[in-house]
Amino acid sequence: MLDIGTLAPDFSLPRDGGTNLSRADLMGRKAVLYFYPKDNTPGCTTEALDFTALKAEFDAANTVVIGISKDSVKKHDNFCAKHDLGIPLLSDADGTMCEDYGVWQEKSMYGKTFMGIVRSTYLIDEAGKIMHVWPKVKVKGHAAEVLEAAQS
Repeated sequence: MLDIGTLAPDFSLPRDGGTNLSRADLMGRKAVLYFYPKDNTPGCTTEALDFTALKAEFDAANTVVIGISKDSVKKHDNFCAKHDLGIPLLSDADGTMCEDYGVWQEKSMYGKTFMGIVRSTYLIDEAGKIMHVWPKVKVKGHAAEVLEAAQS
């Protein structure tokens, strides 16, 4: 995971809807980058819906919320349409951004170990520096906690 106060790594990735989004596009606004394992799974759906529900409050705090996973743009488009999501989702298909942000880690389930995205969130300030880090996120109440940090 990256440290508070460091410059957030650059990125430019395809997003839902077929356009690209880069860190440079976010300058002048705070940004929430939340990394999640997979579209249309229970925890990931809840997290996306929670961030969508608070979109107006994030907008009022001059903060954009962006979800990132290794799912394809097509999967993101389907996920957004199915759940009427109001936040952009980036496709990090090759995992470069996940590695740059330290969220691609060894995980274990049912006694097996594998590499995967550890649900994590970064809050980045208007100049591109990391303000806050939430490693190994628990979904319940997370979006509201991130909003509170963005408002302060």
